[in-house]
Amino acid sequence: MAAKYNICLDIGGTKTLGAVFDKDKNIICKIKKKTKSNGENSSNIEDIIISVVEELIEESGIKRSDLNAVSAGAPGVIDQESGIVYFSPNLPWRNYDIRSPMIKRFNVPFYIGNDVNIGVLGEYTYGAAKGYKNIVGLFVGTGIGGGLILNGKLYTGNEFKAAEYGHMVLNSEGPLCNCGQRGCLESFSSKQGMTAYVREQVQRGRTTQMKEAVEKGVFKSKKLKVAYNSGDEIAKEAVDRACHYLAIGSGNLVNIFSPDLVLFGGGIIESMGDIFLEKILSEVDKYCMPSIRNTVEFKNASLGDDSILYGALSIIK
Repeated sequence: MAAKYNICLDIGGTKTLGAVFDKDKNIICKIKKKTKSNGENSSNIEDIIISVVEELIEESGIKRSDLNAVSAGAPGVIDQESGIVYFSPNLPWRNYDIRSPMIKRFNVPFYIGNDVNIGVLGEYTYGAAKGYKNIVGLFVGTGIGGGLILNGKLYTGNEFKAAEYGHMVLNSEGPLCNCGQRGCLESFSSKQGMTAYVREQVQRGRTTQMKEAVEKGVFKSKKLKVAYNSGDEIAKEAVDRACHYLAIGSGNLVNIFSPDLVLFGGGIIESMGDIFLEKILSEVDKYCMPSIRNTVEFKNASLGDDSILYGALSIIK
């Protein structure tokens, strides 16, 4: 009898989420663990990932002989064919072969790809983007990631570096981005970009509920929602500014790709409900050619935290 179960992982800089899928593609067990990236130790992250898989096997009660494959999405530039992580912004991996130790440990095939590429693929295969052929996906979280489906296939570009929408420059005199450029979409519309805006307003002497949330780092999405819903002026400005630039960025992408669907996902979108989508829709028409805009839909992702898990499932051969 063929192996019945797949284990899928969403590996991040702060947490690793793992799930066991049965043969009917249902999640039967899920766990989350802190990744505790210390910036240098590659094997430390590898040990945590292995421990997540081990715990999933134990907690779900499946037999090792029934495991078909392990698959993962992770941030960075990742060669899906070789399993080598060339670079990851939040993990200590540079030209790192994660596939070999995973195969050695579990004796099953291991697959890995860029997390947002994989997340968009998950939504295309199992979620809100199912039934569309050409999809531009923008995932808004700490940064901004992208994924692109063209004619029903994930497009990853030369050396798997495509769809870095977060780093399209929208204002060359804008705020400095972590990538070294100025005025990237990410510098306006990500949690990092919004955090920088809130900090700037606090330094000018303005008051906001968000003050403590941005003092030690990037705010949590729930904090933004609470402040926004209570009418906090600075939170509203940060959201309006983020959505303005997301409208410009997605309008440009509509003109370039003429997709069937522009899909928004990620922690901020999920936390804020339809607020971002409604604001983007209220002005995106200004930045699209009407003849292209009228054949494009805009939607939020539907799988939430599980989109990358389902994407990882969809790359298993």
